[in-house]
Amino acid sequence: MKRFWLVLLSLGLVMAFSASAFAVDVKVGAEYYATGVYLNKVTVWDGHESDLGDYTHYPSTAFFYQRLRVGTDFIVSPSLKLVTRFDAMERIWGGQRSTVGTDNAAGTSAGTRAENENIAFDLAYIDYTSPIGEFKVGYQPDVVWGTVFADFGNGAPAGQIQYFKNVGQFTFAALYAKETDKSMSAVSATTQDATRTDRDADSYRIGGIYNFKDGEAGALLIWNRDATNRGSRGNNQDTDHNYLSNVYVIDPYVKAKIGPIALQAEAQYYFGDSKKYEGYVLNATNVSISALSVFIDATANFGMFYGGLSLAYLSGQDTGKEDQVTGGINTAGLDWNPCLILFNNDLRYWTGYEPSGHGYAPSIHQEMSNAWFGQLRGGVKPTPQLDVMLAVAYAQADKKPYDVPGGTYGTEIDLTGTYKITNNLSYMLGFGYLFTGDFFKGDCDGGPRVVDDFILINKLTLSF
Repeated sequence: MKRFWLVLLSLGLVMAFSASAFAVDVKVGAEYYATGVYLNKVTVWDGHESDLGDYTHYPSTAFFYQRLRVGTDFIVSPSLKLVTRFDAMERIWGGQRSTVGTDNAAGTSAGTRAENENIAFDLAYIDYTSPIGEFKVGYQPDVVWGTVFADFGNGAPAGQIQYFKNVGQFTFAALYAKETDKSMSAVSATTQDATRTDRDADSYRIGGIYNFKDGEAGALLIWNRDATNRGSRGNNQDTDHNYLSNVYVIDPYVKAKIGPIALQAEAQYYFGDSKKYEGYVLNATNVSISALSVFIDATANFGMFYGGLSLAYLSGQDTGKEDQVTGGINTAGLDWNPCLILFNNDLRYWTGYEPSGHGYAPSIHQEMSNAWFGQLRGGVKPTPQLDVMLAVAYAQADKKPYDVPGGTYGTEIDLTGTYKITNNLSYMLGFGYLFTGDFFKGDCDGGPRVVDDFILINKLTLSF
């Protein structure tokens, strides 16, 4: 009998000390993909003459890569949860491992590329819905608003405090993000930046969203204060320092469904000071900002057939205005990849940020900027599991730099087919061909010729 009561008492103590753990519910979601890619040219520049007189040609490349992304919510109560997410085994199959360093995985993670090849946590924040509104505190996806255009949800997260309050059909939003901290701490005490006051970069955002039948509209006002270049360094001729940046962004958007047509649009206007010098700096000129981005997208569904149109404009840098930033500061972000080759950020991460030409010519794999862009697409879904789409895109530069022979990025044709093997498992096969424009020649006078490029890609994705 004593043994019975002893066992019963032990079980009671176990239950008592475990009560808090039993109160936590865990929700897990994940995505794993394995991809094979063949890119005919790592850059559309045919070659160049090296310092040794050799004529270097850029090769094709082909490899497999993968990534596992796991999100876990620890639900303490219906109004309180801890949100986490990590990336793991982000590797090229059989490929060389990266060296341990401080590279933040090309701006796509809180961890380094080496950490992501093993495991790296990106998100960890509290989500609490209180009687006065919802609070989110911790490392969260940064710069995510409105449509997918100009979003950086796939970029590096940031420590943030976010507040949302619903009042009827209206949602009020106030957000703060610590982008860079250079305060003296245990890990920065030996750096020169930590010996000065107010050298951080902060972002303050306030806005609202109005929900209506079959859509929503919202606007956000952003103030990005960057003081990382304040303070004197070297002599007074050092124009790369001793200035303050105050960048303001007005960001309205709308999403609506009209019959079979889904519409979305977003605009961003940048203004403020890119460089406001403090004190005396020899030959320094204050630099203001005036840049504009516009995005319009429409998709129409007619049974098994669908069609769509995407238009984008991103003002470029006017080379005749040295005292004003008119482009470059505004990009289409990391989340929107409209083509398989051109302006594809995922391709840049895996194949590398190779220069595509000479001088002013950018890489073909980068965030869209300085561009007029248009894309027509059409598709058919003969069965609920199969989706075949053809897309044709054209892009040219808004501003052509000096000495560049042309302003055309090129025309790309993409054909993709996606088959849902199960509700959670899908396979995609794609082919893209880029008719390369003369903008990528750069500023070489009669220099290297550019060549067309094409890609073959197949991707197996598991998500739940």
